[in-house]
Amino acid sequence: MFTGLIREMATVVNYSNSVLTVMAKYKPKIGDSIALNGACLTAISIGKDTFSVELSPESAKTLAMENYKNKVHMEPAMMMGDRFEGHIVQGHVDCVGIIKSIKNNGNSTDFYISLPEEFSKYVIPKGSITIDGISLTVNDVEKNTFRLTIIPHTIKNTLFLNYKVGSNVNIETDMFARYVYNMFNKKKDELTWSKVDSMMAAW
Repeated sequence: MFTGLIREMATVVNYSNSVLTVMAKYKPKIGDSIALNGACLTAISIGKDTFSVELSPESAKTLAMENYKNKVHMEPAMMMGDRFEGHIVQGHVDCVGIIKSIKNNGNSTDFYISLPEEFSKYVIPKGSITIDGISLTVNDVEKNTFRLTIIPHTIKNTLFLNYKVGSNVNIETDMFARYVYNMFNKKKDELTWSKVDSMMAAW
């Protein structure tokens, strides 16, 4: 589990044969879960100043791979007792979104991002969303597009500095929005207390 608060910007050293190697100050152990641009991946080898993770073909097919070069957002998995900020992020990227427009407002910048229709139902105004691993708040939703307002500090210290109209980004919708939608979208004769208990246990 993650929070969507980026620990540091790691530098991509190499990506070949499904193995991504990055340089970072953070030192994981082999087997640790690390979110890179919002995707939960497992450390498979550790170097002096680097570590490597392996991406399955399914992961590479789901993610915005063009953002896995130069710099990537990195967040290690939460440990018991860590301070909880951001929102609950699983590191399971739902889909790739596309930046449709960017509007500078002086002291902030609006990013309008579209996503596939089947995931838009999980995006709600003032709800949480994760963009390339960053926990953000949705301002407005219109059809299959939502608006984010990003402050200068976030832009300066994240990949938002490099995003342009047409850029692809990894999106993870809010876990609770998915659970609530699916719970209440069931037909009444399909929803039993046993199923509710199972859903609650999964939280």
